[in-house]
Amino acid sequence: MRVLSSNLVSHLKNHTLRSAVVTGSVRSQQTEPKVTSSRPLIANEPESPKILTNTIPGPVSIQKLHQLSQIQESGAVQLFVDYDRSLGNYLVDVDGNILLDVYTQISSLPLGYSHPDLLKLLDNPQNIKAFINRPALGSFPGTDWINRLNNSLIQIAPKGLSNVCTMACGSCSNENAYKAIYIWYRNKERGTTDFTQEELDSCMINQAPGCPSYSLLSFQGAFHGRTMGCLATTHSKSIHKIDIPSLDWPFARFPQYLYPLEEHQRENQEEDKKCLEEAEDLIHKYNKMGKPVAGIVVEPIQAEGGDNHASPEFFRELQQIAKRTGAALLIDEVQTGGGPTGKIWCHEHFDFPEAPDIVTFSKKMMTGGYYLKEEFRPRQAYRIYNTWMGDPSKIIMLEEVIQVINRDRLLENVKETGAVLMKGIQGLEQRFPGHINSVRGRGTFIAFNGSDAAKRDSIISKLKLLGIHAGGCGTQTVRMRPALIFQPHHAHIFLDKLETTLSGM
Repeated sequence: MRVLSSNLVSHLKNHTLRSAVVTGSVRSQQTEPKVTSSRPLIANEPESPKILTNTIPGPVSIQKLHQLSQIQESGAVQLFVDYDRSLGNYLVDVDGNILLDVYTQISSLPLGYSHPDLLKLLDNPQNIKAFINRPALGSFPGTDWINRLNNSLIQIAPKGLSNVCTMACGSCSNENAYKAIYIWYRNKERGTTDFTQEELDSCMINQAPGCPSYSLLSFQGAFHGRTMGCLATTHSKSIHKIDIPSLDWPFARFPQYLYPLEEHQRENQEEDKKCLEEAEDLIHKYNKMGKPVAGIVVEPIQAEGGDNHASPEFFRELQQIAKRTGAALLIDEVQTGGGPTGKIWCHEHFDFPEAPDIVTFSKKMMTGGYYLKEEFRPRQAYRIYNTWMGDPSKIIMLEEVIQVINRDRLLENVKETGAVLMKGIQGLEQRFPGHINSVRGRGTFIAFNGSDAAKRDSIISKLKLLGIHAGGCGTQTVRMRPALIFQPHHAHIFLDKLETTLSGM
C-alpha cells in the first residue's frame, strides 16, 4: 500500500475546523457574513421548549402505545406526535409537550415540521394528482417526470455523476446499488453484456456461473440498511443482524480517532494507515479465495456506528485502493446527503480527484435512490426494477426543498449554526470533562460522547425532560441531526439545556 502523504496531519487536525466543516474556533476568522441569525425562518414557530408532563412519553402517549402494541410490534416507539401542532424545529407530542427537535425524526426532515412552502404544494391540483395516481415509474412515468428529475435530483447531482436511479428508501437504494455493482463487475469479466446459456440456466438454481460468488468490502461500525444484502455490510448493532442468515463478506476497521485531533496527529495518522492496509489486504485475500471484491461500500461519516469520522486523505486513498484492485467505490450518503454537513454531499469535503462510482441517498433528500456513472447502468430492462421505483410526490417536495435551500441560503445557515454549536459544546467539554468528550462534526452534523453508555443515555433522557429531543448512536455517543432551518438562536437554547443537564449530574 502506498504511504500516506504528509498533509494528512493537517487534514486530521482540520477535518472539523475548516470553513466547510465549521467550528467555533475558526469561525470568527471567516469573512462570510451572517445570513440568517437575525431573522426567524419559520413564522409563528414556538419561542422555546415547554414540558407539561412529569415523564416523556406522557400519559396520552403511553395509552396510545398500549393500544398500538395490541396490533403491531411497537417497541421502538418513543412517543406519539401531534403533527398538526408541530412546526419548524419544534415537535409537539400528543400530551402537549413542546420539544426542540435536534434529531428530526431520524435525520430525515430537511425543513423541519409543516414548512409553509411545502404545505403550499398541495394548493396545486397537478401535485395532488401526483400523490393520488402514484405511478409504477419504471414502466409508466408521467409526462412531467423528466422535468421533475432535472429540476431536483439532476440539479444537485454530485459532480461527475449525471445518471440517477430513484428508489423509495435508503435500504432499497443500497440494495439495488449493490446489484448495479455486481452487474458492472460481471460485464468487465465477461467482456460483453450477452449471457451464455450456462449462465442463464445456472442462475435459476442459485449456482455459478450465473450466480457468481462476489463480495463487497465494508467497515466495522457501518450501517447500510436492514435488507438482506445490506445486512451483510452492516456492522453497527447486533440487534440488526441476529438470527438473519448472512454472507461471508470482508469488513475492515474504520478509523477510530483520538480527540482533540490536534493533540493526536501521529496516532490518528497511524490509524488511517492501518485501516487502509487492512482494507487492501482483505480485498486481495478474498480475491484469492474465489470471492472477488466487486465494490467498497463506505459512509462519509459512520452515523449509526457512533458518528465516526475519517480524514479526506483516508477517503482519497480508499478510492485509489478501489482503482488498484478493480473494485467500485460506493459512498453511502443516506444520512449525510442533503446539506447537514454544510455541503449538499458530505463527500464534497474530501476533494476526490474524480467522482465516486455510486452515491446513494435518502432521508433529507425526501426520496431514495442512487447516482451512478454511465458504465454502471444495466443494458437490459428489469435488472434494477420494482413496482414504484420511488415516488413522484417526493420528487415534487424535493424540488421545493432545493428552492428553499437556495432562497434562504440554508447551507450557509448550517455552517453558521454549526459554528455556534461546536464552539458551545467544546466549551462545555472543557467545563465537564468527566461527563462528555470527543466533540466532532461537520456543519450541524455534530456528535459528542458521554463518559460511558449510561452517562450518554442519562444525558439524552434529561435533555428530553428539559424539552430537547436528541438521539444516540454507537455505544456512548449523543448525536445531533437538526433541520437545515436550525438557526443560531436554536443552538443557544440547546446549549443552555445541555449546560443545565451537565451541571446537574
